Amino acid sequence: MEERLRFVARLLEGEGMSDVCRALGISRKTGYKTFNRYRTTVWRH
Repeated sequence: MEERLRFVARLLEGEGMSDVCRALGISRKTGYKTFNRYRTTVWRH
């Protein structure tokens, strides 16, 4: 869970999706899925 928050924080700070995904060893598809889940959860409340 904590790793996902760090992932999202890096994106919100302006780092590119490709760069963050590469650094964490995940696919961009997984990165977008994680970020979209965060967005729908946070902005829904």
